[in-house]
Amino acid sequence: MSHNQLPAPVIIARSSGGPGCLLRILYFLFVGIWLGAIWTIIAWVAMVTIIGIPLGFWMLNRLPQVMTLKPRAQTVAVSVQGGTVIVSQPQTRQLPLPIRALYFVLIGWWLSALWLSAAWGLMAASGGLAFPIAFWMFDRTPFVLSLTRM
Repeated sequence: MSHNQLPAPVIIARSSGGPGCLLRILYFLFVGIWLGAIWTIIAWVAMVTIIGIPLGFWMLNRLPQVMTLKPRAQTVAVSVQGGTVIVSQPQTRQLPLPIRALYFVLIGWWLSALWLSAAWGLMAASGGLAFPIAFWMFDRTPFVLSLTRM
């Protein structure tokens, strides 16, 4: 590519980001609270069984979406190589699996139960004032459970 040529513009079409705010609030109030509680219990029980660990991880990673219809965030990397624009979804760097597995066995399984209990307790005790903190805690549950970076 010569100095006079620029790469073609990159346009990344993004969906609307899920349902609107009003619908998400109504969903949370009438469905998300009780469904999220049931989802949390089933996910955590699955986490303490060897065969249920993959299901538990999958469920906990989707807890914010189950409770509030919040779409999952996606990271996009754009680069130019040899005059070609490349758009990709990079993987988040994780700690080595043996370290994460050891952490899960020794700490993560019980700390995640305390973490989720605290998040639910904040929601119940605050009358809604601590929802932002509780949702932040729900979003961080995979890290507390197994040091998984989202």
